[in-house]
Amino acid sequence: MAKNHGARFERLVDAMRPQIKECTIADIVARQKRGDQFVLVDVREDREFNAARIPGAVQIGKGVIERDIEEKIPDTSASIVLYCGGGYRSALAAVNLLLMGYTNVVSMDGGFRGWKEAGLEVDSSPGK
Repeated sequence: MAKNHGARFERLVDAMRPQIKECTIADIVARQKRGDQFVLVDVREDREFNAARIPGAVQIGKGVIERDIEEKIPDTSASIVLYCGGGYRSALAAVNLLLMGYTNVVSMDGGFRGWKEAGLEVDSSPGK
C-alpha cells in the first residue's frame, strides 16, 4: 500500500525529478542478471533497513548520506542506485549526490515497497 505524503513534499520531489535519472525495479533486476557492477544504496532509516532490505544493499540513510557518501563511496564516477520506501527520498538524495559531483547516480522508482510487491527476494536477516 502506497504511503500518502504531504502535498508540499510531493511537489518538492516532483520538481526535483527532472534533474535526476530514475529507473524501474525491472531495470535493476535486469542489471543484476547481467552482472552489472553498481552499489545498491538503501537510504531508508536504520529501523526500516534493519527490518528488511534488498539483498546486497548497503545502508546510508537519507539523513546522513551527504555527510557519509565520500567515505563509503569515494569514487564520484561509481555506478550508484539509490532506493527508499517508494522512490521519494531516494530522488531527493540523488539530487544532492549530483550536486556533490557524483555523476552516475540513479533513483529506483517504486522503492522497497515496489520490490516486495513484485515478489522479489528480500533479506530479513538482522541488519548491520
